[in-house]
Amino acid sequence: MSRIGKMPIAIPAGVNVDIAENNVVTVKGPKGTLSRALAPELEVKIEDGQVIVNRPNDLKKMKSLHGLTRTLINNMVVGVTAGYEKTLEINGVGYRVVKEGKKLNLTLGYSHPVIMEDPEGIETVCDGQNKIIVKGIDKEKVGQFAAQIREKRAPEPYKGKGIKYADEVIRRKAGKTGKK
Repeated sequence: MSRIGKMPIAIPAGVNVDIAENNVVTVKGPKGTLSRALAPELEVKIEDGQVIVNRPNDLKKMKSLHGLTRTLINNMVVGVTAGYEKTLEINGVGYRVVKEGKKLNLTLGYSHPVIMEDPEGIETVCDGQNKIIVKGIDKEKVGQFAAQIREKRAPEPYKGKGIKYADEVIRRKAGKTGKK
């Protein structure tokens, strides 16, 4: 058995989980509603306040879908109760970020400012001039938008300039050495 797949998902108070035909799971909670179509081969059911995922057989495909399906449902439950957030830091002389309505105005050493608009269901907050916090209920969208922001100026290994995740460690390289 899949160690992750066989664990039940506890449904907290204030959260409503609906399972429609073809395994379309809808989770409603205090922060919002998430819906996702999951693999129709697996059996998803609600028993005494818990969501349980079972697989029909032990084929390799079913084994891999078992843990994935359970984790996707768990991410939806956590998203509508607590939400997700990623923190990005901007390092570099003259690099900064300003929030203008639903747009981020990034100054990253290019000849022009980089402007990014918040996607649906995602909120960005600027903490000072060099910190961005991306918040939302969908883990996948939060991570994707944070990656798109980081992509605008990824950190470089010599001086560490660029946009990095708060928990990311940049492996530094030694620069050129002079002639003797």
